[in-house]
Amino acid sequence: MTADPIPEQAVKPKQDPIDLLIAIEEASVAPTRPEYVEGMAIVPPQPNDHHNDGAGELYYQFRAAGVRLAGFNNGYRAAHKDGSTMALVVPDFYVRRRRPSELDEAYSKANKGWYPIDMLALVGEITSTNHETDTGPKLRAYAAAGVPVYVLIDRHSKTAHCYTDPVLPGDDPTEAYYATDDKVNFGEPLPLPTPYPTLDTKPFVDN
Repeated sequence: MTADPIPEQAVKPKQDPIDLLIAIEEASVAPTRPEYVEGMAIVPPQPNDHHNDGAGELYYQFRAAGVRLAGFNNGYRAAHKDGSTMALVVPDFYVRRRRPSELDEAYSKANKGWYPIDMLALVGEITSTNHETDTGPKLRAYAAAGVPVYVLIDRHSKTAHCYTDPVLPGDDPTEAYYATDDKVNFGEPLPLPTPYPTLDTKPFVDN
């Protein structure tokens, strides 16, 4: 007589990455907002004053140009085709397509505070000591989610990038990329697509 197979779920319960990040937040002594990208939980280093000042400067440039839906601090969730969590990200700054609708708020409530990533028309990151995260896994995650514009301030290479034209060649999000990379050195203006302003990168020269 053969024993019935034990369902996989009974052997290895699948943990939702959202619950994993909540556990990390609760275990952390210092305030943190962990992220989840390419199967990895990422705990970002505490941002220093230069990082925060730069993020505030860019946010101000968007708002001063009349981009009213620019923002920061919200977390966004990208999903696989089967609905499972692909990525959980907290961009340093972003521009939304819309203010949260009732459906967006319901989505956020169901996903414990994470909004749907399709709300975003532009995301921006300023690298910290773990600059590889923003130049690798998070770049691919944003491209896989179809975010149209990714602005990257790379303090390691002292360059600013405007990535556009996201491409997901198959079903594997780790293969996603942006087909276009407009790059300038710190101190040079960074052109963005219409309707966004050209960004002044001079504030990062001394950072």
